[in-house]
Amino acid sequence: MPATKTAVKSVLNESKQIERAAMLIEMGARMQVLESETTLSYERLIRLYKEISGKSPSKGQLPFSTDWFLTWQENVHSSLFLNIYEYLSKGVELDTAEQLTKAYRLYAEQIKAAELDVLLSFTRAWRLVKFVDAQMLTRTPCSVCKGQFVTEPYENARHYQCGLCNPPARAGKSKAAGSLMLH
Repeated sequence: MPATKTAVKSVLNESKQIERAAMLIEMGARMQVLESETTLSYERLIRLYKEISGKSPSKGQLPFSTDWFLTWQENVHSSLFLNIYEYLSKGVELDTAEQLTKAYRLYAEQIKAAELDVLLSFTRAWRLVKFVDAQMLTRTPCSVCKGQFVTEPYENARHYQCGLCNPPARAGKSKAAGSLMLH
């Protein structure tokens, strides 16, 4: 059941909204995500955020550029998350917030299993889904490995090569622990 601002006032509905907000806060969601995905008032969300996290929510705007998702290492992480998200949409009937949290948990699990750092925050994952919904970003198959990668909508799919098949010159050279390494 998607969050709507015209939801009927009831104790049960409010309880579900609080539960949803608490889950999102625990995942690291920022206030803009909470406001978008729940029907709770701003004041209520602030109090809940402070109670759960023990601190005030971060201030400021969310990043609004698609560029972050297109850089080499971030694109690999974003593409993994988006493929999981899209896969879940085909298999199980979930509302957007449930699908997002399940996909994010699976993404984080896979990244940690590979002993890499989680680069994609929950809020960035939410923003990625919004960019795809607004057709500002899409998925394009790599012409070499056939994997689906996050790209701009006007990418030439016939000649597109992902950052794993055709990495930039400095890609994978970092000695930092938790970074993707190319062999």
